[in-house]
Amino acid sequence: MKLKHLAGSLLIAALSVGTAFAQVKVGVISSSTGPIAMVGIPQKNTVALLPAKAGGQAIEYIAIDDGSDPTASVVAVKKLISEHKVDAIVGPSGSPNAMGAIQFVAEAGVPLLAPVGTAAVVLPMDDKKKWVFKTTQNDGLIASALLDHMAATGVKTVGFIGTADPYGENWAKVFAEGAAQKGIKIVADERFQRQDTSVTAQALKVIGTRPDAVLIAAPGTPAVLPQLALVERGYKGKFYQTHGAALPDFLKLGGKKVEGTILAASLMLVLDQVPDTHPSKTIARNYVAAYEKLYGAVPATFGGNVFDAGLLLEKAIPLALAKGKPGTAEFRSALRDALEQTRELPATQGVYNMTPTDHSGFDERGRELITVVNGNWSLLK
Repeated sequence: MKLKHLAGSLLIAALSVGTAFAQVKVGVISSSTGPIAMVGIPQKNTVALLPAKAGGQAIEYIAIDDGSDPTASVVAVKKLISEHKVDAIVGPSGSPNAMGAIQFVAEAGVPLLAPVGTAAVVLPMDDKKKWVFKTTQNDGLIASALLDHMAATGVKTVGFIGTADPYGENWAKVFAEGAAQKGIKIVADERFQRQDTSVTAQALKVIGTRPDAVLIAAPGTPAVLPQLALVERGYKGKFYQTHGAALPDFLKLGGKKVEGTILAASLMLVLDQVPDTHPSKTIARNYVAAYEKLYGAVPATFGGNVFDAGLLLEKAIPLALAKGKPGTAEFRSALRDALEQTRELPATQGVYNMTPTDHSGFDERGRELITVVNGNWSLLK
């Protein structure tokens, strides 16, 4: 009897150890230092607020700072895959960083939830990008809102200034296509580097074409620089920004010079002004409250992109567990499939409906037309 009891105890212990080591592992790569730290810091901070369990299974998060360096992002991806044997990766923060990671997650069969701006990480869809899911609105969805406003307010000519990277390049492509359909002429097309401290030459070229409006396509605080340069040199036309400018520091750094700026971004910027019937309002409000309680500050929308990745995984993991165990190729493949089957999932940024051809999944519920009034974000009605 004692031997049977001992054998039973050892079996239970073995099962317990097996369960403990079978937890889901998720790598999180953020740029909490370096040029895009204003994007990466709220993303890194959000890790503490991600789901601890899903489908009764514990989730372990392994966070790495890539210093805003695309090469370091690739090194981090390889480390998470080869050493930590992660089942999924959230990140990196920057568009160039995420583009560089696609090949490696695809080869390893590890889903990547990318909280980046450029739609190039998921479009056009192919065998590699099918492993990537984007937790921000695609450029086309945001661009259409801006173009509709331009057309409705009589804008006929636009100057474009974007970053010389995948974010700026994809925006240039999407905006040009949409502008042509609206009969709006792009009279200037300029680029700058995220780390630049002056864009005087680009600003003077844009002013020389005398556009009715200027669209600046840059992620994070670099979005402020071209607008300041244009205002300081006397430009009096309208300013439009992408959702890349949706952070508190845009208002702080821009001051009165960004008054009247129009952008399309998530409801997080104007939560108190959005109707209570919006499916994402309660989720976004709870996230903001939890973040503020933990860090004493309101998160930029970029943090919400990582929080939404956690919600997507929380829903997909139970489905994947039915097909395989964490740490196996079967589980990772099933997790990818489950993410792709996400339907009507409300999150902080909007409502996700993924399909085999759409790995962003947002519709009009994922954007609001917003302007700057007296140094604050205001819902444009």
